[in-house]
Amino acid sequence: MALWQGNHVLGDEPTQAAVSNGQVWIQKTDGWFQFYVQAGAYNIPALATPFLATGKTIGDLYGPVPVGFVRLVPAKTISIMIGALPTLMGAEYTFTFENMNIERGLLWNQENAINRGIQVNQTVGKFTASLSWNDGFYSNRYSWVSGSLTYATGPHSVTLVGMGNLGHTAFQTLATPVQNNGSMCALIYTYTKGSWIVQPYFQYTDVPTNPKIGVVQGASTRGGAILVNHAFRHGFSLPGRLEYISSSGNAAEHSVNLLFGPGGAGWSITLTPTFQFKRFFIRGELSFVRATSYTPGDVFGPTGMNRDQPRGVIEAGFLF
Repeated sequence: MALWQGNHVLGDEPTQAAVSNGQVWIQKTDGWFQFYVQAGAYNIPALATPFLATGKTIGDLYGPVPVGFVRLVPAKTISIMIGALPTLMGAEYTFTFENMNIERGLLWNQENAINRGIQVNQTVGKFTASLSWNDGFYSNRYSWVSGSLTYATGPHSVTLVGMGNLGHTAFQTLATPVQNNGSMCALIYTYTKGSWIVQPYFQYTDVPTNPKIGVVQGASTRGGAILVNHAFRHGFSLPGRLEYISSSGNAAEHSVNLLFGPGGAGWSITLTPTFQFKRFFIRGELSFVRATSYTPGDVFGPTGMNRDQPRGVIEAGFLF
């Protein structure tokens, strides 16, 4: 993967190159005892955030085995997963190869990605439900409850997902931001038919006031996005993403910073033309982020005063 960006922040670089994914999967998918292990190198580029080298990404986030769990299947429609699990939250997944776009979006930046815990899944007719007890934003503090409910019929599906922390902690790392003390929910609609995928969704997050852990004044975010992908002939496809998100609060009240400073807001547009031939793929990406409301010093450029950031990314590789 190679990346160019305008208005890079202090400490970042205008051009970058990295291994986006060098991972292997070992899994057992039959019988009552199953397992899944995902290991190797990875990078998780996201809009409006500084670029991290692959080694630093692995060291500061989820380690060389980011996902690994056992799955117990006591009945045909029931399964129990225990270990490091992908989050139930959101419409975008964690790793670049799992998504339409190379970079994760502005709404994804508010979500957790991997959590450790236990998850129960059940399917009844057209409904699929999941319930999880976990550590939220990889905090190693098991006080989060997550749940999702999906109704699917034909090319349509609707998912309602929510999660929240029943406790509070001042513990923070790159993988465990201040959002670990909050709650969030999302409503996701997906249409999949023929060469089209259309996926609009709405998301709400909240971090409440808690001076004991350093949150002098809480804040929330509201956002919406639409992801669209159209597959053409001969291995070509054109995914796109449009999103808008805003946060509450203001600097005078010392509100927690969730986006471009207290009370920040912004939008992004991303296009990712893709070509795949058998196991080989190559895709380019153009993205543009604009902060429509922000605190000076909390946006882009060496001084944090530029409200726009364009990026260009190219990714190539093989899927085995």
